[in-house]
Amino acid sequence: MKKTITPLALCAMLFALCFPVHAQQRVKTPRIGYLGASSSSSNPARIEAFRQGLRELGYVEGTNIIVEWRYAEGKLHLLRELAAELVRLKVDVIVTGGSQATGPAKESTSTIPIVMAQDNDPLGQGFIASLARPGGNITGLSTHYPEISGKQLEILKEIVPRLSRVAVLRNSTVPGIAETLRETEGAAAATGVQLQYLEVQGPEDIETAFRAASKGRADAVLVLPNSRLNENRKALLAVAGKSRLPVMYRTAEFVEHGGLMTYSVSIDELFRRAATYVDKILKGAKPADLPVEQPTKFEFIINLKAAKQIGLTIPPNVLARADRVIR
Repeated sequence: MKKTITPLALCAMLFALCFPVHAQQRVKTPRIGYLGASSSSSNPARIEAFRQGLRELGYVEGTNIIVEWRYAEGKLHLLRELAAELVRLKVDVIVTGGSQATGPAKESTSTIPIVMAQDNDPLGQGFIASLARPGGNITGLSTHYPEISGKQLEILKEIVPRLSRVAVLRNSTVPGIAETLRETEGAAAATGVQLQYLEVQGPEDIETAFRAASKGRADAVLVLPNSRLNENRKALLAVAGKSRLPVMYRTAEFVEHGGLMTYSVSIDELFRRAATYVDKILKGAKPADLPVEQPTKFEFIINLKAAKQIGLTIPPNVLARADRVIR
């Protein structure tokens, strides 16, 4: 009888001893916080690019990684509250969709790593100490590329040979806009183009701006970064089409939805690359030691339907250089 009980008792003891070990070895699922200023539906391709980047690195949302999505839906005053919520959830990393979200995230925590999916001027805004060594809890990707404004004006000059005056739609409240304006002014001086600045802080300013552009005899329009216009894309595209002015947009989404053209940094690529920062941080890297990446992929997209709508003929040599032509 003893010979029967002893092995059973021994097995029970071993099982009891092993159970705590297994419990201790259970791996914690990483929790990522995403903070965006706009709505979840305004730029779905960017979010999908971020998810794709995670998948390429072996992370499957809901399986071995959790993403807490927080969107301000254009109500910027909510960003601080949403950032604080992510901090209370004790997420491992916060990914920000733009500079408007990075500021509130920075104010909410100095310890949780923050990854910028994109930012016009992270150095000028004080988010980082330098591109090579950010120095704090923020790192990520920058859209800063001084040559881009010059390239945009050169393309406009090729499709509008007598181009002499360009209306520039800006929002002076956008973080990093001062740097963008300096780049644009330098490019205009080099190409001999006069700039007409028009303030557009929201959808209510769009029609007024285009009327001023026409009255000022602008030959074309250049749209600078402005998240409020991203959220009101349809309104801008409708007014732009009626104006019959060639418009150079800052992101691909405008052209994909009926705008004329863009030569810009591939924002989708930046969001995909943001996943590599998340991966490195989860594996122990410190944001202070991860250099901020500058853009390496650009896209030149032309929408021939939009060109036809305003009676514009795109020269064959310009079409040949486009990465994508929407017909």
